[in-house]
Amino acid sequence: MSDLTSAGSAIGGAPVAGDGPTPDAPGGKERNASLWADARRQLLRDPVFVIAFVYVLAVGSMALFPKLWTSQDPRACSTDRSRVSPSWEHPFGFDVLGCDYYSHAIYGARPSMVIAVMATSGIVVFGGVLGLLAGYYGGWVDAVISRVMDIFFSLPFLLGAIVFLTVIKRQNIWTITAVLFLLAWPTIARIIRGSVISSKDLDYVHAAKAVGARNSRLMFRHILPNAIAPMLVYATIVLGSFVAAEATLTFLGVGLQQPAQSWGIMISTHQVYFLDDPWLLLFPCGLLVGTVLSFILMGDALRDALDPKFR
Repeated sequence: MSDLTSAGSAIGGAPVAGDGPTPDAPGGKERNASLWADARRQLLRDPVFVIAFVYVLAVGSMALFPKLWTSQDPRACSTDRSRVSPSWEHPFGFDVLGCDYYSHAIYGARPSMVIAVMATSGIVVFGGVLGLLAGYYGGWVDAVISRVMDIFFSLPFLLGAIVFLTVIKRQNIWTITAVLFLLAWPTIARIIRGSVISSKDLDYVHAAKAVGARNSRLMFRHILPNAIAPMLVYATIVLGSFVAAEATLTFLGVGLQQPAQSWGIMISTHQVYFLDDPWLLLFPCGLLVGTVLSFILMGDALRDALDPKFR
């Protein structure tokens, strides 16, 4: 996860909205809105972002509405069709159990995306709040939260996930989500903490204090908008990281288990047939790599669009 930290911290040192809108200053909202409007226009003109975004939308629709993509039942299997090669009627062929491999791939998108979205939402809310409190209040609050973060940072991500899931001995969507959340929240907390520290001493924050703004208003109305850009970049990239993490844990035998359907299970089950029927491995790997790469490319494009240093 350290490479993701650098992606977030690359824009953590500069306020997102420049000097930020001053309280009651005419045009403040317009200046803040124009930054996001400029970023949106830049993203829409970026073909890499558009292609990646369309791919993610397609995968998301597979997870939400699989019947839009296939009318086949992934559990309708017959051993007579075991490992039958792809054809026009069945573009991905059949797996070792004789199940339609295309429908299995479509329905396999749901667990990976659900785990990624839930884990990312959790770390954004929990890690974001703790990072905001640590950066704003400093002192003993920052010291306590930072030491807790250091404890979790000391746990290797993959090894820690394997150990936790092995001890729990219940591999399902909820336990995998909980483990990923537990090991990943400190990174986003540290990113937000650094952004808040760099933003809380700006002039418009001091002006808000001078007119009697409460701490909650200062944090959520004036400081958080400037700290949200690196959080969005990291959250986008970590979505892809969690999709890959689910497949990795499943491949290692501590993730989702059959009869659940996921790309990781497809890869794990059919790895031994790669030399004879490589398509059994290439199709789920292609979907997995495309999804992870799309999230990473979207994160890079967001970083470039939201960071004033790249303008």
